[in-house]
Amino acid sequence: MLTTPPNTDQTLTARTSALLLARAYVALLRVDLLIARRGFSGLYKELRALSARRDSTNGRIEEICRYVDLASVLYFKEVRCLQRSAATTSLLRKEGFSAEVVIGVHTCPFRAHAWVELAGVVVNDKPYISSMYAIIDRF
Repeated sequence: MLTTPPNTDQTLTARTSALLLARAYVALLRVDLLIARRGFSGLYKELRALSARRDSTNGRIEEICRYVDLASVLYFKEVRCLQRSAATTSLLRKEGFSAEVVIGVHTCPFRAHAWVELAGVVVNDKPYISSMYAIIDRF
């Protein structure tokens, strides 16, 4: 029986994808535990302290956002926008991007929402989401 060796590019891509999915899932879990232990103020302080390690020019922004979304679907409980945005921001900052969690509110009816921006551009939500809410904080 003749077998062909696996394509090393495909193997590396699959391994990289699995690793990024695992990192996204762990980031969601870490944010979840941080909120449970120290509340919103603990999360706020932690993300404020986490800065981008370097300026990045790699194109992993969409990939990171996609894997955080996938990890959110696989997560053992519902993932809310704040948790998803905090996890995305922490992963992007570790990759060298100066990502910010943005929190906005809508007054009537009252609702709040969180998303991630890079240089004023929404990266993990609809591009027009910032026009639907009054921004109350960025961190």
